[in-house]
Amino acid sequence: MTLVDDAPVPGLRLAVRRSMTVPSGFDVCGDIAWRRTPEGIEIVHALDEATISDSAMIAGLLPLVERGVLIGQAGFEEAATGIIRTSAGTEARSWAAFYDNSLDELRTGSSPFSPVHRRARSLIVGDSVLEVGSCFGFFALQCAEDGRRVAACDISPGAVALLSENARRRRTPVEAVRGDATDLPFSGSSVDTVTLIHLLEHLDDTAAMSAVSEALRVARRRVVIAVPYEQDASEHFGHRVRLTESHLRRWADAVDHAGAELLEDHGGWLVLRPAPEADGRVGQIRPRLLAM
Repeated sequence: MTLVDDAPVPGLRLAVRRSMTVPSGFDVCGDIAWRRTPEGIEIVHALDEATISDSAMIAGLLPLVERGVLIGQAGFEEAATGIIRTSAGTEARSWAAFYDNSLDELRTGSSPFSPVHRRARSLIVGDSVLEVGSCFGFFALQCAEDGRRVAACDISPGAVALLSENARRRRTPVEAVRGDATDLPFSGSSVDTVTLIHLLEHLDDTAAMSAVSEALRVARRRVVIAVPYEQDASEHFGHRVRLTESHLRRWADAVDHAGAELLEDHGGWLVLRPAPEADGRVGQIRPRLLAM
């Protein structure tokens, strides 16, 4: 990230509004325009109910990250939620459009994250799924719309509330609960497949290992882990660690399982089979390379 002289000072106000034209005095940066004010930073955007989505919001904000206008996770998330909330006449309509458009893009393959969700869904076994670190819950909603029994868990009460509200609105049954990935509020061997999709890069090494162990405790048949392979950890997304295949191998070596498989497909994957309770042996990793 390259910092610029007019980057916002932490603690200053960030204002976001929608405008179909770029006002005078704003610096155009991709699909977003911004300017410094005495209070902080003001951002304008043209995303509306027809165009707001997770991928559109991220694509609009990344140029501001690259220029150093937005620094760190807090600033990025404040700008992101500001864009979403101002994309329609009411906040409820804004979030509904955000969910519906994002899910449509994931289903049709137009979202950059579609291949990750597609691969993750292909690796699910059984009828029940728990998504750990669900955030907005797009993956959980897709699994429920596939006909599976789905639970979702996230540490953010706001994310859980948004998922619950939009699952009800879409008439898609998802049990969304607040919980920590390192201490899941689910009983042992209670879900067929537990997924940790782009979660572990947000945790330090100790917490990541605890999250893998907890997933194995809850899963009956399979644990699916996906991580991004990045040149640098994306601070604006809250990534704390730049993960590589060696991390996946080390996690597999450190936990009890009945078998593990390494995959590569738009990042790294570790698929674990829980060990029977009477058998604490660690299974052998079988690497397999998937075409991008």
